[in-house]
Amino acid sequence: MDPKRQVKLNNGHFIPVLGFGTYAPLETAKSESQEVTQFAIEVGFRHIDCAHVYQNEEQVGQAIRSKIADGTVKREDIFYTSKLWLTSLRPELVRPALEKSLKNLQLDYVDLYIIHIPVALKPGEELFPKDENGKLIFDSVDLCLTWEALEKCKDAGLTKSIGVSNFNHKQLEKILNKPGLKYKPVCNQVECHPYLNQSKLLDFCKSHDIVLVAFGALGSQRVKEWVNLNHPILLEDPVLSAIAQKHKQTPALVALRYQIQRGVVVLTKSFNKKRVKENIQVFDFELSPEDMKAIDGLNRNRRYYEFLPGVGHPEYPFSEEY
Repeated sequence: MDPKRQVKLNNGHFIPVLGFGTYAPLETAKSESQEVTQFAIEVGFRHIDCAHVYQNEEQVGQAIRSKIADGTVKREDIFYTSKLWLTSLRPELVRPALEKSLKNLQLDYVDLYIIHIPVALKPGEELFPKDENGKLIFDSVDLCLTWEALEKCKDAGLTKSIGVSNFNHKQLEKILNKPGLKYKPVCNQVECHPYLNQSKLLDFCKSHDIVLVAFGALGSQRVKEWVNLNHPILLEDPVLSAIAQKHKQTPALVALRYQIQRGVVVLTKSFNKKRVKENIQVFDFELSPEDMKAIDGLNRNRRYYEFLPGVGHPEYPFSEEY
């Protein structure tokens, strides 16, 4: 792979800077995931981001295996990420959760396994265990113990790298300062776009050689359960639109390119084939320092994915400034 298209993680493995996100509302997820993931691999995506909670790892795994079978890629060409769900943060549940994902995927290992959100929920089959008032049932877990269980998964060869997602800098610090730490997190995957550019968290991560991975890089898919729909639509921003016109690109491509140029690994989610193909063109142009500065100026610390049901949990990550 072109070296400009990947970055080195703190454990020596490489991660492609552009990733294909596979989250979709359930009805779409089941029916279209396989076809669109195969298409993404055909047009050049090599980094596939999925999770147990998306409930489509079986279909995504099938897509990867079919592209290996037909000779398009080898297993080592693909960088596959899965995520540990919140009902499995107790240390004894970590490895069984990863093994379940591997079984669904029919793969021998994942390239990256990350803690999805630091908010532990009651263990069990229910992904979102709720009480009679419809409130999430929290669990209390020491994330340092969860991390030790992830380290063991890496030692067992079930994942090449381990990291976190939706952690604030204090939660990252807790793991970095853990006595007897064996492996640092390679990444922190967080919502990141021109309206929430995460510059403080990015600086913190860079100072510890942790890669920031951006989800929601185009603002958000308007999924009402997860997203504050009152926020303005990022891709309609006049500054982004003007820069896009200047480069004869789309605002979406400008928003993706912005992340790559600031050293952020960026995920793009689309189940629309035309857009999936278009997103690969992020490597075909470059933003000037003036463009980058103008986009930096759009930041308004606006979070689309607030995970409000998690508010009140002692580890709810978004009460901290960064």
